[in-house]
Amino acid sequence: MNLDDLVFSSALEQAQLIRDQQLSPVELVEAYLKRIELLNPQLGCYFTVMADSALAIAQSQTEQLATADRGELPPFFGVPISVKDLNPVAGVRCTYGSRVLMNQEATYDDAVVTRIRQAGFIIIGKTATSEVGSLPYTEPEGFPPARNPWNLEYTPGGSSGGAAASVAAGLCAIAHGSDGGGSVRGPAFCCGLVGLKPSRGRVSNAPVGDYQNGISTNGAIARTVADAAALLDVMSGYVTGDPYWLSDPEISFFQATQQPIGSLRIAFSTKISPVGEASEACQDAVKETVQLLEDMGHHVERGIPDFTDLIEPFKVVWRAGVGASGIPKDLLTPMNQWLLEQSGSAGDYLQAVSQLQVVARRIVGFFDQFDVLLTPTYMHSAIRVGEYENLSGEETLEQIIKWIAPCPPFNATGQPAIAIPTGLTPEGLPVGVQLVGKPAGETTLIALAAQLEAARPRSFRPPEINA
Repeated sequence: MNLDDLVFSSALEQAQLIRDQQLSPVELVEAYLKRIELLNPQLGCYFTVMADSALAIAQSQTEQLATADRGELPPFFGVPISVKDLNPVAGVRCTYGSRVLMNQEATYDDAVVTRIRQAGFIIIGKTATSEVGSLPYTEPEGFPPARNPWNLEYTPGGSSGGAAASVAAGLCAIAHGSDGGGSVRGPAFCCGLVGLKPSRGRVSNAPVGDYQNGISTNGAIARTVADAAALLDVMSGYVTGDPYWLSDPEISFFQATQQPIGSLRIAFSTKISPVGEASEACQDAVKETVQLLEDMGHHVERGIPDFTDLIEPFKVVWRAGVGASGIPKDLLTPMNQWLLEQSGSAGDYLQAVSQLQVVARRIVGFFDQFDVLLTPTYMHSAIRVGEYENLSGEETLEQIIKWIAPCPPFNATGQPAIAIPTGLTPEGLPVGVQLVGKPAGETTLIALAAQLEAARPRSFRPPEINA
């Protein structure tokens, strides 16, 4: 396998090549660092490249391979991964996408980072995020905007925009992200990748606590469903004191990708109330997927909950996240300043949380009749970089809601959801669909996503980016 093909291979394939000593961690890390040096100035994927530490770990692991019992190596020994710059990595700057925190160095590893290290991954850098992770595009002040490898004029999404762009452009094997309203699924959709948001309580937020009623969780961005599932296996698990937790599944999430799946009852819709119908390309992605599901023997029918009553309380909780960052208003970007100004009292927040929970109960009740819900991931394909920059805060929020509408409801309910690619729009931008499972239903969801992936194999990658 030549280096160009290697950097676009799956993380599981890379791990096996290393285990079989057909490839060394040093060779793999050097290949990615070369591409990062060449392409990151155009793409803005990484805020911080951890070249020295990545090479040092890769050298140590390469030396271990000579004498190690390959059966005892951790699952992703020697494979490069990126970590979103909302999650601390000890000794590395953690900016949270804020120009005022550019020189802030983390003093600890998040629990999810610890688990990533324990799995043998080599952290190659911290990826770009919107300021405090509040927006679905990645253009924070003081940093270059993250750009979509499929077309540099377009966003890779947000807030895990750098993570998705890095995987899509072959600047890392797989990426950690986080999702508080679509921030894993949306960037995966924009960049033609798999984006897996697990159930609430599946992945710990330790050592920090929950400050937005559990709407946000760590997740995986990958080229394949199997990679995303295997990364979820790595990240999952209870840490003492977690406010939410789930029992471990009977089989691993990776094993779920290889399990036969019986006939499921699946609801679908191309319309999201109260926003309306998705774009033609996004509708077509859903309809094509419906046909595939029917051909596989699943029972598919139209149906979807009404999300109208969710929007206002979700906005209250979302805006509160800006205030919870602790960054003074005059040091925030204009959009986040506006969001902060709209924040209400503590009583308003608690009332919104209660309203969210009431609506969430109704949405989860819909799944008493169905195993899975199929929707567009977003309502239309990626927007241009800077598309909203001349709009007021209110106008920007309205456009955001119209774009990302299918995703936030399942942050409110805490249900698992996965974005999978289906192809390209006529303009050459990625498009895909979202699958939503029952609470704690990742195993079924992942098995179905893997079944669809196998039925719709794809070999496309972004057009060559000229340095």
